Amino acid sequence: MPNIDRIDEFADELTAIRRDLHAHPEIGFEEVRTSGIVADKLTQWGIEVHRGLGVTGVVGVLKGKGNGGKRIGLRADMDALPMEENTNLTWRSTIPGRFHGCGHDGHTTMLLGTARYLAETRNFDGTVHFIFQPAEEGLGGARAMIKDGLFQKFPCDEIYGLHNSTEMNHGEIAILPGPAMAGADFFDITIHGYGAHAARPDRSKDTVVIAMALGQALQTIVSRNVDPLQSAVLSITQIHAGSAYNVIPGEAKLAGTVRAFSDEVRALIRERMRAICAGIAGAFGVEITADIRDTFSVLVSQQEHSDVVAEVARTVVDPAKVFTLPKPKMGSEDFSDMLQATPGAYFWVGHDGTVPIHNPGYILDDKILPIGASVFARIIETRLPVAAQG
Repeated sequence: MPNIDRIDEFADELTAIRRDLHAHPEIGFEEVRTSGIVADKLTQWGIEVHRGLGVTGVVGVLKGKGNGGKRIGLRADMDALPMEENTNLTWRSTIPGRFHGCGHDGHTTMLLGTARYLAETRNFDGTVHFIFQPAEEGLGGARAMIKDGLFQKFPCDEIYGLHNSTEMNHGEIAILPGPAMAGADFFDITIHGYGAHAARPDRSKDTVVIAMALGQALQTIVSRNVDPLQSAVLSITQIHAGSAYNVIPGEAKLAGTVRAFSDEVRALIRERMRAICAGIAGAFGVEITADIRDTFSVLVSQQEHSDVVAEVARTVVDPAKVFTLPKPKMGSEDFSDMLQATPGAYFWVGHDGTVPIHNPGYILDDKILPIGASVFARIIETRLPVAAQG
């Protein structure tokens, strides 16, 4: 069950591209260098290039043989994370506080590999839209491209995306029809109290104590309001207050995320969060503001297109290594917004290594680059077949 031979032939060049992108990471909506490299490569291969959708997004348009009118989108994300890298790689990040700790450099490179191969062979009948998306990491890059008219300018009858995974073994490919990744909200809560000397707490409205009470109360939402058969998470990931040992601060901030597979559950959690904030504010005589933002939609892969990925994947890797995930992931992915606009599917490509994504020591395995590129390419050749000559 091989990769496409031609893609294997230029696999070393893909690795060089990926490592260059890795060494020069750019976070959401700042992918100027990255998008420039993408646009230059596509242009070199004779692919029509459009830039500027969603600020730094790039779309390549390639027509195949024949006059087929069907259009398929293939999407890769380009952004890095605002975090430090802690590896000893020779191609490690050269930019402090920037790190491709989620493997988007690999996703971009896989799609470039697919584009190069399809531009050389054009063994398909229809149109491919290569969608290079900025700002996947919680900044709304997919929504920005859609708002800029992505699917009006480049209509897609179906669309596909992928992600690397260290939770699987090398050469394994997973697909999950239906709700596959959770929707997510991000929140910022600010407690406006009254500061005082730490020796006279009676003169304060102590935002630290209030923050602790509020944090505990918020944790009851999932356990006491959400149906136990519905999966949900509410995680407080930041608490900011105070600057001295002997000062009770007049302001405290909490921030975090909510995850769920149901829009109804997410709405319930938002409602309860606001109600608890209001109640705690009344109890302590302070003002509490809650900014809760819908950041990711629930990612839903269609059955038909999931079956396509599974069928195609079995031609690239050992069929025994293609499987359906036993359960959805609580993580989120803004490709979900593209899947709401047009049907399609999302899949995972396993690789060597056990350090998870978003960890400072995460390392992407370059051996998966031709695998992902081959699966993307075979999706196109399968869904846009060239008519047999009579």
